[in-house]
Amino acid sequence: METSALVQSAPDRYTRVASWTHTIALLAVLGGWALLAKMLAEQMRAASNPNRVRAYAVTTLMEWLVFGFVVWGVRRSGASVLLVVGERWRSARRVLRDLGVAAGFWVVAVALLWVFSKLLGIDSEGRNMQFILPHGGVEIAVWIVLSVTAGICEETIFRGYLQRQFIALTRSAPAGILLSAAAFGAAHAYQGWRLVVLISLFGAMFGILAYWRGSVRPGMMAHAWQDSLGGIIAALAKH
Repeated sequence: METSALVQSAPDRYTRVASWTHTIALLAVLGGWALLAKMLAEQMRAASNPNRVRAYAVTTLMEWLVFGFVVWGVRRSGASVLLVVGERWRSARRVLRDLGVAAGFWVVAVALLWVFSKLLGIDSEGRNMQFILPHGGVEIAVWIVLSVTAGICEETIFRGYLQRQFIALTRSAPAGILLSAAAFGAAHAYQGWRLVVLISLFGAMFGILAYWRGSVRPGMMAHAWQDSLGGIIAALAKH
C-alpha cells in the first residue's frame, strides 16, 4: 500500500525545519502555556460554577497563537510547511485513505489507553478532571471547536514540528518520537502526573503514526475525534 512516508527520503527525515533558536523559544512558550493552564485549572477547580466557555475560548486562542508561531518559524527558515504537516490531499481517495487510517489508529489507541489507565490506577485523577468537561449544549459546541483546534494545532506543534526537530537533533526517530511525546505530556501537567504519563504514551502513539505516514493529517482527525467524543460522552452521562 502506498504511504505518504515514501514521499520523503531518509536524509529528509533528519533535516530540521526551523532554527534551534526558534525551537528553544517554542519550548519556553509551551512551558508558559503549561503554567497558564495549571493556574486556569486551579481557578476552575476551586469555583462552584466555573466559566468553562471562557476557559475553552482562552485555550483555543492559545493553541492557534502557538500554531502561528510554529508556521512563522518554519517559513522564516525557508522550509515548506508541508514538511511539518504532510503532503496535500490531491484526491478524494487520499482523504478517505487518511480517514481509514485515523479510524483504525483510534480504535487501537483507545484500547491501549484503557489498558494503560488500569495499570496506572488512573481512575481517581480522571474523576478530579470532571470540572473541565462540558455541561449543556453551548459548552458542548465550544468544546468541539476546542477539540478540533487541538487536533490541528497540537499535532502540528508536537508531531509535525517538535518531533521532526528532535529527530534532526538526535539523528534517531525513536528518540525524537519519545522526546516530543514527553513534551506533549508535560504540556498537560495540570492534569496530574498519572495523566501526564498516559498522555505521553498517547503522544508516542501519535508520533509513531505521524512518522509512519509522513503526515500529521490522520493524527489530526483521530485527535479531534477522541477529544470531541470524550467531552460529549461525559456531558451526556450527566443526564
